[in-house]
Amino acid sequence: MEKSAVYHQPCSAYAYAYDKDILHLKLRTKKDDIKSVFLFFGDPFEVVQNKDGDYDWINQHQQMRKAAQTQLHDYWFIALKPPFHRLQYGFLLIGNDGEQAFYGDRGFQPFKEITSMASENFFKFPFMHAVDTFKAPDWVKSTVWYQIFPERFANGNPSISPEKVLPWGSRDPERDDFFGGDLQGIIDHLDYLQDLGISGIYLNPIFKSPTNHKYDTIDYLTIDPNFGDKETFRKLVDESHRRGIRIMLDAVFNHIGSASKQWQDVVKNQENSRYKDWFHIRSFPVKEGENGNVEGKTTLSYDTFAFTPKMPKLNTANPEVQKYLIDIATYWIREFDIDGWRLDVANEVDHRFWKKFHDAVISEKSDIYIVGEIWHDAWNWLQGDEFHSVMNYPLTQSIIDFFVEDKISASEAAGNINEHYMKYMQSANEVTFNLLDSHDTARILTKAEGNKQKVKLALAFLFAQTGSPCIYYGTEIGMDGGNDPLCRKCMIWDEDKQDLDMLAFTRKIIELRKRYQPVLTYGNLDWLNVDDKRKLLCFSREYNGRALIFIFNHGPEKQDVVLSRFRLSLTDCWTGNKLSSGHVSVPPETFLILETGM
Repeated sequence: MEKSAVYHQPCSAYAYAYDKDILHLKLRTKKDDIKSVFLFFGDPFEVVQNKDGDYDWINQHQQMRKAAQTQLHDYWFIALKPPFHRLQYGFLLIGNDGEQAFYGDRGFQPFKEITSMASENFFKFPFMHAVDTFKAPDWVKSTVWYQIFPERFANGNPSISPEKVLPWGSRDPERDDFFGGDLQGIIDHLDYLQDLGISGIYLNPIFKSPTNHKYDTIDYLTIDPNFGDKETFRKLVDESHRRGIRIMLDAVFNHIGSASKQWQDVVKNQENSRYKDWFHIRSFPVKEGENGNVEGKTTLSYDTFAFTPKMPKLNTANPEVQKYLIDIATYWIREFDIDGWRLDVANEVDHRFWKKFHDAVISEKSDIYIVGEIWHDAWNWLQGDEFHSVMNYPLTQSIIDFFVEDKISASEAAGNINEHYMKYMQSANEVTFNLLDSHDTARILTKAEGNKQKVKLALAFLFAQTGSPCIYYGTEIGMDGGNDPLCRKCMIWDEDKQDLDMLAFTRKIIELRKRYQPVLTYGNLDWLNVDDKRKLLCFSREYNGRALIFIFNHGPEKQDVVLSRFRLSLTDCWTGNKLSSGHVSVPPETFLILETGM
């Protein structure tokens, strides 16, 4: 038994209150090293007097389920309902060779009569406080998102376009180009989005800024004049809500635009500026435009986003800055009834500010959705008091590595997916923001080198995962594009130039997602067949007596798969055809989604 691989941490993603009554526990062990795990548990204060007059702890035990396996580890899981909302517990591990070991708060001890073991040898979950439970808006679980880069979606009001606006789609965009996309253009195409099946729109920044991307905000309380005004935005929100579509805005609170009045006051007045403590200034004088990485030499008189002089970093530990930003966040909720905030460069802002932000926006609207832009493991932002979700780029990369760029094997892909879901609480996984591409990445079709079948496999796999999937505008009609700025091309509205087959496919996969949403949100993911040689991934999602089977054949040849566990009726979810047996054939570079009544 490899004891050094065994890990559990109370009050973490390994032990947490799923809701006010249910406690989730996880244990990690070395891959294929442990035959079974039993949890011994009970209320820490529940005892009974024995014949000797001493008191024995009342406990019980249950076998844990092996929930996931990665390249290195196995993960064991159990859900319990402690009757008094607190728990004392430990793990009995049984190795493949029969070796037994008890694992508790003090490490490993020989296993003996459990009632005689000292209480300090057990893990504790002191009390399941409802206020500490991770809570997220329930509507997110059934939402399919659509990300829009406003300057490139549609020009609905040419009279407000920038002076040097280029004809729509007249060329591939360069970094500083304007094509005239605006809020009215989005309003004009809400019926298109509704018909596609979209129920949430994530908008890149819309506030006043001199650039096309708007990540260098000048005024957070003003809609950029080239996009429209507040009444146009109000109409966008109202018309979206009328169609059952939520609206999430992009908040750029890590930094501000250098053309803002606050930063310009610093540039003008230097040490005497009333805003000097709003920023991370290293030395005076501040010389605008000279800060950053120039000709391979990094010089900093003030901190910025990356080394971008036009984006000075805000000091969110400053109470004035905190009030300024939180007032902005609550204003757009209160006055326009937005449904979510996506937080730019969220990992570089201090945790204390995000906790205050969370409490303020939740108080303003209890079911607001908070998503942080974090590209890496984000467990410490997902404890329930900061964000509900992050931009789920680790999941993105696992899907791309296998289906699109062929960098990893099927078993590595399955292991990576499992590891990803084990990092976070299930309640966080259920609302995570899942995507394949965005304004910050090359488009998925370009990554796939134009291979539409790879894109379909990747999309179908994304939509089969727990969480809330997002489509980047234009993916549904086959738009391509490399890294920024080529991933920000103008949306194609000429149907003769759209990939209508991909559009029909996207509409279908969204419809299936909505039809089976409870299974895809709450259902266990069990791998049925992972075959490296055949490049095959097969898994089931089961919930409340309903099961879906997904078979992804990423190989160059037809593959036959036997589903021995599922002998009742099987239905092809895509075609509606009934299958006469559990023996199915899957063509190359395609997938099957089957429903069974178990």
